[in-house]
Amino acid sequence: MADTMKERLIKKFEDEIHALDRELKLELPKEIKRARELGDLRENAEYSAAKERQRLVEARISMLKKRVSEIALINVDRIPSDRVGFGSTLHVTENNGENLVFQLVMPEDADATKGLISTTSPIGRAFLNREPGDSVKVITPGGTREFEITKLATIHDESSE
Repeated sequence: MADTMKERLIKKFEDEIHALDRELKLELPKEIKRARELGDLRENAEYSAAKERQRLVEARISMLKKRVSEIALINVDRIPSDRVGFGSTLHVTENNGENLVFQLVMPEDADATKGLISTTSPIGRAFLNREPGDSVKVITPGGTREFEITKLATIHDESSE
């Protein structure tokens, strides 16, 4: 079932939330207490750093919880099974003859060096709803690139393997 990718994403985020929550509730209070014991808080770099880290961890937890709820709402059945969509793996030939493989992923999972392309990136958006045989022209910061989709495996295909 295609929900496995969705479940993997949710688990990944929940694992990070758990680790950050542990840091927030167990480790940071100890650091803040230790820093307080050093004296004057106005000129205490350790205290300031620990408080700043606490704010960053709280913000990251909040953002991750929001992403988990957004992912939980994704209706995998509405992702096309015959066209490029979230979770699709596509084989393309660039107009320079280079063969590439891309997978469309969530923005936080994107890593162009591994072929993981965000659905919100210029290339990711250009591929959405396309089919094998389609030519796609994309304007990127590095210039215009042109691709032909040679093979497509959607999130539905990937989960039935």
